[in-house]
Amino acid sequence: MAKRRAHGEGSIYQRKSDGLWIGTASVGWDDEGRRIRKTVSAKTRNEALAKLRVVQRHLEDGLPVPDASLTVEQLVERWYDEVLRHQVAMSAADNYRSIAKRHVYPTLGKKRLSNLTVGDVDRLISSKVDAGYSTSTVRRIRSILAQALDQAIRWGSVNRNVATLSRPPKQHRSEGRTMTPEEARTLLAAVKGHRNEALYALMLSTGLRRGEALGLQWQDFDSKSGVLQIRRQLKREGGVLVTSDTKTARSRRAVNLPMPMVTTLKDHRARQAKEAKDLGAAWQDSGFIFVTSVGTPMDPRNLLREFKSICVDAGLGNWHVHELRHSAASIMLAMGVPLQVVSEVLGHASIRMTADVYGHILAPDRQAAADAMGRALWMDG
Repeated sequence: MAKRRAHGEGSIYQRKSDGLWIGTASVGWDDEGRRIRKTVSAKTRNEALAKLRVVQRHLEDGLPVPDASLTVEQLVERWYDEVLRHQVAMSAADNYRSIAKRHVYPTLGKKRLSNLTVGDVDRLISSKVDAGYSTSTVRRIRSILAQALDQAIRWGSVNRNVATLSRPPKQHRSEGRTMTPEEARTLLAAVKGHRNEALYALMLSTGLRRGEALGLQWQDFDSKSGVLQIRRQLKREGGVLVTSDTKTARSRRAVNLPMPMVTTLKDHRARQAKEAKDLGAAWQDSGFIFVTSVGTPMDPRNLLREFKSICVDAGLGNWHVHELRHSAASIMLAMGVPLQVVSEVLGHASIRMTADVYGHILAPDRQAAADAMGRALWMDG
């Protein structure tokens, strides 16, 4: 005699083909008025009943019923195709997807979301740390998985984000290598008269990002006020050079230039005008401040190679062009420029970011504050 179902239990039966217990419950109606049923399966009747009760509890609470068939890989691919590529630049979206393919799919890609646990994510993170990947790379892997699962929650595929519940590896922020004022002056002497002298001097004196500097156009430069407007960045995307918005909203900013830098830019404009005249019809007027020998935008990769060569020839060793940005910030802080101002010049998203990266340079200022309070509170007279 078949066991009678309890009230609200749904339909439970044992499938003859494989012996699994199957539970079904009505979860609503489709657009044509047909009943939609949710099916669960388990090895025992009690397990099937427990799964069915979870479904019913979500329905009673007004929550979407989890999609038990969706895998991690299917989620990320759908997230990329339907959401991500419309929210961020294609280069960023492709980078997210590439990281998922390389680091997430091999171990978690075929796993169903409904079975994904915090422990699964913790093991993935641990394996990447043990494999020698940097903390920033491992945190990026976790972040991408967490963002995809956030979208899964919005779609009703899962009801919690196990990636955000996992523990990321501790972040050890790198202070970044910086040039001393003496090394910076050596670099300026080395590029004196170089075709791209103004470019390197500008990045060193203002801390502009490489893409921001290469994205500058002459309309952004006010030679009378000595102010430069940072409006865009130049980057390689899909094999071609394109311009896009700055990295963040605060990256869109105005930068006051040192007077020697204003003079250097004026000389650069005169040199560029002579190049255009000498080349004649072959010159391509792109409007950018820093261009190739025929007037087209400069490839960021070529700039990197050129800068490394210049530094080696000058006896400075091997330097990355991004270290000009670190150097600019460090020198400004060492010269007593307030942290808030340095943050605005760099276009950081927040002053906290500036403090986290360059706070060690402020140690003398902190000691000066302590000394001042000591004199005010404990010294007579």
